[in-house]
Amino acid sequence: MRSTPAVDLPTAPAVPPVPSGTIAGSLLASRYRLRTRVGTDPAACAEFWRAEDTILRRDVAVTVLRRPAPGAVLDDDLSDVDRAEQMVVRALRSGSFEHNGCARLLDVLTPGAASVPDDVLGAAVTEWVPGRSLGEVVADGLIKPLAAARAVAPLAAAAEAAHRHGLVLGCDHPQRVRITPDGRAQLCFALPRSDVTPADDVRGLGAVLYTLLTSHWPLSSADAARAGLAAAERTPGGALLPPSELRPGVPVELDTLTQGTLGPDGAPGHVHTAAAVQRLLTEVVAEDDRMALFPPAHDGVPSSPEDVWQDRGRTVSPPDPQRRRKMTIALTALGAAVLMVLGYLGVQLGAMFVESGGPPIVVEGEPVQPAPGQPQVAPAPAGPAVGGLAVQVYDQGGDPDNSERATRVIDRDPATAWNTSSYYQQFPAYRPGVGIMVSFASAVQLSELTIQSPSRGTVIEVRSAPSADAPFSETEKIAEVTVQGSRTPVSLAGSQPVEHVLLWITKLSGRDGEYSSEIGEVEFRRAGA
Repeated sequence: MRSTPAVDLPTAPAVPPVPSGTIAGSLLASRYRLRTRVGTDPAACAEFWRAEDTILRRDVAVTVLRRPAPGAVLDDDLSDVDRAEQMVVRALRSGSFEHNGCARLLDVLTPGAASVPDDVLGAAVTEWVPGRSLGEVVADGLIKPLAAARAVAPLAAAAEAAHRHGLVLGCDHPQRVRITPDGRAQLCFALPRSDVTPADDVRGLGAVLYTLLTSHWPLSSADAARAGLAAAERTPGGALLPPSELRPGVPVELDTLTQGTLGPDGAPGHVHTAAAVQRLLTEVVAEDDRMALFPPAHDGVPSSPEDVWQDRGRTVSPPDPQRRRKMTIALTALGAAVLMVLGYLGVQLGAMFVESGGPPIVVEGEPVQPAPGQPQVAPAPAGPAVGGLAVQVYDQGGDPDNSERATRVIDRDPATAWNTSSYYQQFPAYRPGVGIMVSFASAVQLSELTIQSPSRGTVIEVRSAPSADAPFSETEKIAEVTVQGSRTPVSLAGSQPVEHVLLWITKLSGRDGEYSSEIGEVEFRRAGA
């Protein structure tokens, strides 16, 4: 995003003619047929296309990087090739990132690939997001403020997750974002310009919210014109008008959020992170759900047929804060009483199950109850399998690989697996290692464990830990194994009872700049009677 304020243009600039390399009907990589150009991002020398995957017969979104036209003024001094290379490398890094707030990356085309025109410096293929563009959505009229907050919340969650993985989305351009049929804002087109930062994403989130609230795009007026949007109005001093001055019914929280994300750095209330945007939007939506029993404030949008509160014949009267406060207190007290009753019943039912023989033990995949009086830790050389109760990716660097898939290693489904990210260099060049932490309800005496993994050559240390989030220096090595086949047993004979077991990968499988490892299932076997 440009750091200088955007200058309003009097009219929309004409879209430059498309050279023959990427006209409608062109075929990229002998697979992707370009159908409709739906937008451009001149700052990234990018074109946005709706295309067809001729092999899988489905719609896809293709972002094409074009060689800049002679005399084009860009935001950096990089050569065409260097700029495109940075953008393509960034796209490749995002290959394993998946979130419902952005389209999944399917393919990346590099310069010189088969059927890629000479003036195309690269391309990224993502899932096509059905629905409408921002310009099409606001052209139908204003939407309810809370509907706008609900729409931007998943996009903010995607940006927060991407930033935690060291990635950026590039949602500061209106034509990269589409609104799904169920009302969610979703990033459709990849390959943001090379200088985009997480701070630009935060401003982009505020811009999308501002547009849904006011029908005006608050960032670049040139981008607004290309997207069919009006440029945002500003005060004589250059400040954006808050949404509440342009329409009724905008909650003060959304007013504050748009000003915090779009205001200058260092200004009071400035919002710096996508996590803060997501948190505030989630709170606004939750508050709206909690207050659903009260008539909504008049927001200038007619009620829809599915709305509980209809405004036909209703006169708008100022809200009574005291009445709402009393109703809130009464509902909160009622909810607390219900929770107390449910908690008491839960304690009684829990006591019944505890008296019946304790928690189940997983034996050959089926849960059974232990015999009365059987201790939880029984020293013996062999015995039944033990099911882990909790699992998480362990990475002291703060960027866990595919943490949402960690539970797959104990789900007893060999078809599902957890895998590391792909690395260009072998450990420990980029990081010392990454692991899976499995935690049991109480200390368990283990005799062995079995690792199901197709990643031959992976070296794994089995370590005990005092807690699930203990520093690596406090863990203790029990055993080490190199994965050789689909099932790799590891003897833990003579080890002490453990409550937290860390499977620490010190060497990845693979070669030639493509290093990664996969673990399908981990089975623990306690020392049996």
